[in-house]
This record gives sequence, C-alpha cells and structure tokens, in this order.
Amino acid sequence: MEDMVSRIMLKPKSASPHCRHCSAELDLPFADLGETPIANDFIAAEDLHCIEPRYPLRAFVCRNCRLVQLEDFVRADSVFRADYAYQSSMSSSWLAHAQHYVEDMIEALKLGSHSRVIEIASNDGYLLQYFKVAGIPVTGIEPAASVAKIAREQRGIPTIETFFGENEALNLRETIGPADLIAANNVLAHVPDINDFVAGFRILLKPNGIATFEFPHLLNLMKLGQFDTIYHEHFSYLSLTALERIFRKAGLRVFDAKELPTHGGSLRLFVCPSEAALAETDALKGIRGKEKKASLDTDAPYLAFAEKPRSTKTALLALLGSLKAKGKTIAAYGAPAKGNTLLNYCGIGTDIIDFTVDRAPSKQGRFLPGSHIPIYGPEAIAARKPDFVLILPWNLVSEITNDLAFIRTWGGRFILPMPSPHLLEEAFYAN
Repeated sequence: MEDMVSRIMLKPKSASPHCRHCSAELDLPFADLGETPIANDFIAAEDLHCIEPRYPLRAFVCRNCRLVQLEDFVRADSVFRADYAYQSSMSSSWLAHAQHYVEDMIEALKLGSHSRVIEIASNDGYLLQYFKVAGIPVTGIEPAASVAKIAREQRGIPTIETFFGENEALNLRETIGPADLIAANNVLAHVPDINDFVAGFRILLKPNGIATFEFPHLLNLMKLGQFDTIYHEHFSYLSLTALERIFRKAGLRVFDAKELPTHGGSLRLFVCPSEAALAETDALKGIRGKEKKASLDTDAPYLAFAEKPRSTKTALLALLGSLKAKGKTIAAYGAPAKGNTLLNYCGIGTDIIDFTVDRAPSKQGRFLPGSHIPIYGPEAIAARKPDFVLILPWNLVSEITNDLAFIRTWGGRFILPMPSPHLLEEAFYAN
C-alpha cells in the first residue's frame, strides 16, 4: 500500500483551478461527489486493513469553452499503471461493436494491405484484431503494460507502450509512417493534456486520413443523470460544443458524427485535417442543433445537474434498504469504474451488497476500492443464489440479463441504478 501512495501524487490545490484547454478560470461547479478512491485501484486481501488513499471528485464547467472537467488532482501515469485491470474484450457486446466498426471503416475508406491503421489506447487488442484478420497493417498505442502484453502475446497485435501526444506522434510518423485511419475509442476523456493529445492526430494522419473518436456524450450524461461515469480516470466530459473548438485549435475539424447506444449514449466523431476536402454532413449539423437546444452554451443546464446525484443516492439507498429490511440477499454484477463511483458516493458496502462478480480474471479475488466488496467469478451467482443482483455496468444490461437469465429459477431479480434506481420488470428478462 505504501507503493500505491507514493505512485499517486497530488498536485497542490489552487484557489481557482483553470481549464485544461483554454486556461480560463473554473468557477462553475458541475458535480461534487466527495472524496473517493481511484476507481480501478482494486484491493488485494493483504491490503484490506491499510490506509486507502482518497481524492476529491469534483467537476467544473469552463464558461469560456464549455469543457466539463475534473480538478487536476491525479496524474495519468498513476491511474494507467502497469497493473491496470480493465480489459475491453471482457464484453461480448463491445467486441461486436468493435467488429461492426471495423467492417464499416474498411468499406468506407477502401482499406487494404496498402493501408495503415493505428489505435490510440488499444487496450488488449480487442479492435485491431479485426483489422489484422482482414490483412490490414495495424499498430496499437497503449500505456498500460498489463493489457499491452495481452494484445501482443494473445492476439499478435504490435503494441507500443506509451502515452500519446505530439512528441509520440512525431516519433511514430518517422518509425511506422502516417495513418489512413486512427481510432480513439473512449480515450479522449482519459487524457489530462487534451491539447497535446489532439495535436498528435494532426501530425500522424495522412493529408486525407481520418480519425474517429468515440466517447460518452455529455448531453446524455446530463439528461439521464449518469453521474457514476464521473471518476478520476475521466479528466473530461465531452460535448460536440467543446470538442469542435479543441479540434480547430489543433488544425483539425469534425466533418461527420454518429450517435451510438454504447456507454449509455455516445458520439462517434469523424475528424480530418482542416484543409481536407470532406464536406460536413447533415448528421453533424443535427447534433449541433441538439446541443444548442439543450443550451449547452449557457450555465443553466450545468447548474441544474447538481441535484441529480443526490436524488439517485436517496432513491437507491431507500430501495436497497427496504429489500434488506425484508431479509433479502443482494449481490452485484460487475466491477466497473462507474460502479465504484456509485457505491462510494452512496456509502454502500458489505452491509448491503454481499459480493460482486466480474468476468475479468485480473479483478477476481480482489476487493472493490472504498466499499471493500469482494469480487468473485461469475459462477458465484449460481452458487450463492442471491435474491437480487444490482447491475453496476448498466450500459450492458441486455448482455448481462441474457447471461444471468437463470436467476429466475429461484425467483431472482435484477436492479438497475440508472437513470433512476428500479427493479427490472419480468418482461425485460431474456427468454
């Protein structure tokens, strides 16, 4: 545990934090979730009685560029360490999403053996494996050694262990050449220096190359109260309104956009060098219009969001408390970062949740940070037969309820925490 403390370094708190994009003073609050541990710092049994570091989890809105962001307390290299536990390939629905993306990009861009595809934050090779099978040269960029090793050894994906930015882009352009396509899925929120990160794409793209960025859409987070997606690994919370300004500064522009159902509602932005001859689509203009209608360029919707975490906490504790009062047993499914934000903000521990399960072997046998709920393999659900299962990765509800449909044999039911805590109706369950 002492090593953990030494790795995670606090930056001095300033009286007035400043925007990571435009440097304007941050004085408009968005969410205050108290002090929590790092969401993916799972605890070994021998460390359960050690002091566990906690850090403020507060988000602000820049009044100038409208980037929603955390106070800068935690270094990126303390979060994405060699033992980073998250593996993208643990979700079958996410793998299907990745495969569909690859098929679309190969057809749209006419990619082949002459092309070069690079993924930033390539994790365990979950996406690049499909380009590789199609005979397209690929390179993964992944700072976490644990998952980079899986990509190389299990999937044969050339993977470079580094954080991406301008300097890394210059090196890559010299060593492997520019890219026809750069994919960046669910990474843009994870970078503390967003200007340096985005500038690297301009350097690494061919003149007519494109980059795609997927990320949970801030508009959905706000509308559906998805405050649990706020955690220390996510430095920023992203809208088209803020990102178009960020890309423009880097010599890039958005020319197309697509709304996706993943992660509770995401955007995929298609980005090219500013001078590329690619016309803006109606789909992009439509999303601009949605954000304008929601007044994301004003203070009001951000100020209104502050009540949503409190109301969800009250409702979830009331629901779980009523079930426990009736002598019911409650387990959880999953050990996602969002789940740890939810449990820690609501003060839920082993007095309410007996255990959770997760498909990732790297998490099994450990304990959730803060709540200290034990993590077992998925087989524990069938062995222990809980009355209720709280689905922490609620974005995968269809996949999980299908996999665990057998809990109906003993009358088991599912609980969803978002958009408001509720029991799933029987009609929702897989047949």
